[in-house]
Amino acid sequence: MAGVYDPSVQQLRSLLTLAEELHFGRAAARLYLTQPALSLQIRTLERRLGVRLFTRTSRRVEVTPVGRALLPLVRNIVGATDELRDAALSSLAEGGGLRLRVGLTDCATALGATRRVIAGLTTRHPALEIDFRVVDLVEQVTGLATGRIDAAFVYLPVAEDFHIQPLTTEARVACLSSTDPLSQRSSVCLADLADRPMVSLTPQVPRAVRDFWSVDPRPDGVPVRYTAHEVSRVESLLSAVSFDGARAFLPAVAAELYPRPDVRYLPVTDLPPCTFAIAWPEADRDAPHLALLADVCRTLHDEGLSTDPPAPGPRTDPDASVPSLAERP
Repeated sequence: MAGVYDPSVQQLRSLLTLAEELHFGRAAARLYLTQPALSLQIRTLERRLGVRLFTRTSRRVEVTPVGRALLPLVRNIVGATDELRDAALSSLAEGGGLRLRVGLTDCATALGATRRVIAGLTTRHPALEIDFRVVDLVEQVTGLATGRIDAAFVYLPVAEDFHIQPLTTEARVACLSSTDPLSQRSSVCLADLADRPMVSLTPQVPRAVRDFWSVDPRPDGVPVRYTAHEVSRVESLLSAVSFDGARAFLPAVAAELYPRPDVRYLPVTDLPPCTFAIAWPEADRDAPHLALLADVCRTLHDEGLSTDPPAPGPRTDPDASVPSLAERP
């Protein structure tokens, strides 16, 4: 008889992932858990089964003989659960009446990760109606908060009350005017960019987002200065860079999506990368239409959608080539 001591599917999935990775950090990242949370899952599973599944030292993780013997059965259980979930979701979608309203910026519409998610939805759940709504940096947040859209393709960070499904990771680049003395260099560091203001995003954009994209505060403690005017779209940001001599940071793919003779895109040697994701309200994560979206995102992640593409070279002319996400694995 089922009881509180039966292993959960999530615990069994954690077992399989750790057995594949043999590394708590990598396994936790695949499962979107912290390492302590994964360790708790494994300890709880071992306690419920009454066996030791892994041996752990400071340098390595190994599956015990008992653990190896149980792996085929665990794979069958997790696989059957996945099939049950897929069948239920497909039946739900085929019943009709489900609509997913997706918000995306002009930039996000061109990204390969976006197209793969949408293609996965239309292939796996053809009866699901998808309504696309182009939004700016403000609308993608307010639209989720007010329910005008159900999910949005975003660059992190976003508010804490959203569920996040990371998709891809890429470098950030500096955007400079073509007349900027630094524009002739092959790369820059953050300290090189401190003498001019950063383009200011509108205050309606969450503070965490504005700070991330302006790298405020800077590692060396130098105060960040901002332009007087404020923007909510990439095109306005680039115009501010071109006309006012301000500077900005954008995802590396911007060099491919927004080629302009008056703007240069340069790698920043000490700037951490950014993550592209899809987000939806945490309170709605179990809604049927979002369950279909989460199902597709999980499948694409397992197939290797999340990658770390190399940083681009400097953009020195409109015809320079920088790989786009659509061209990356």
